[in-house]
Amino acid sequence: MALHQFELLNVSQKVGKPAWELSAETGPQLAETESWFVELRRMRGGMSDGIDVVTINNGVLELDLLPTRGMGIWKGECNGLRLGWDSPVKLPVHPSLVNLEGRGQIGWLDGFSEWICRCGLAFNGPPGPDEDGSPLTLHGKIANLAAHEVHLEIDDETGRLTLTGVVDESSMFGTNLRLTSKVTLYAGQPTIQIEDTVTNCAAVPQEYELLYHINQGAPFLSDDSEVLVPFTEMSPRDERGAEGVETWNRYQPPEMGYAEQVYFFKPASDDDGNGQILLQNEAENIGLHLTFQTETLPFLALWKNTLPHQDGYVTGMEPCTDFPNHRSEERQAGRLKSIDGGASVTHQLQLRVARDADELHAVWQVIQQAQKSSKSVIHPTPSF
Repeated sequence: MALHQFELLNVSQKVGKPAWELSAETGPQLAETESWFVELRRMRGGMSDGIDVVTINNGVLELDLLPTRGMGIWKGECNGLRLGWDSPVKLPVHPSLVNLEGRGQIGWLDGFSEWICRCGLAFNGPPGPDEDGSPLTLHGKIANLAAHEVHLEIDDETGRLTLTGVVDESSMFGTNLRLTSKVTLYAGQPTIQIEDTVTNCAAVPQEYELLYHINQGAPFLSDDSEVLVPFTEMSPRDERGAEGVETWNRYQPPEMGYAEQVYFFKPASDDDGNGQILLQNEAENIGLHLTFQTETLPFLALWKNTLPHQDGYVTGMEPCTDFPNHRSEERQAGRLKSIDGGASVTHQLQLRVARDADELHAVWQVIQQAQKSSKSVIHPTPSF
């Protein structure tokens, strides 16, 4: 087995041109793709100045990852199908230009453009003081912290491409948490694997929260698109969500002045311990399928935000350690997680693009099997 590792220590110091670019012709284990490549570049100018972008292309799927922004995934494409959405924030914003305290502590939104970004680690959810009076900003800090110890690992035999980055959320007399993120693609496969390990680098236990904000627009999202979720319980987040509880799983066309609706789920686990959610288009011939380990991500939020396209027509599929309520609420409800000093917790997710009706039908069978053994309870009013 030919295994190669390329270190990108202090990635923010790589300036001006790609630090490395790799390509390989089709081999015995890479029969589904003619070539693949990985490239690092640095953005110049405007609010994106200084952001490093790692592009991974496995022959059918291409991703732009952002080590400078918490190892988020800016956008992607799979066989011509876009992975991402039309955020009003058109380009990635350098973390130094995002004031989390701004706009009444919702300044996080000023940098919100990624297809996949993380919320946490110390806290997520809405802003406002915690029970001890400490200030909490919207969705935490991790998406606006730069990674270090970034490296690429390539396995020639299996066609595996893994990008690893380490992000520290640490402060003297405060949080001391570490995220070690691994994003893996296999040559010729329409699948993305994410493995994130959160480590408490302190000596004493620390509370933590982690939510994956996976944001998708067209072509998977459109008028009468549908989302399928095997679940045991579902509740609207608030009264606005309750207004649409009977049609929670279907989407409408862009609407001026639409106010977001959010739904909370306790996912049903399949035989492998996975929760699932599928977003499929109106024609039912393409879909985006997310699976996640419910042992460490036991909850799911669904965000519906069908504003006009220029204002951010999008839905969010959001597996999480707890619901994105205020941290004090989740603590009082007994859902807030804690990590012992020196200990770690690993979170695993997989995203697969169903590129045609046959691939989508195969996902339906998996979804139906997961739901078959579970009774679904829908709460008409907020209950979590």
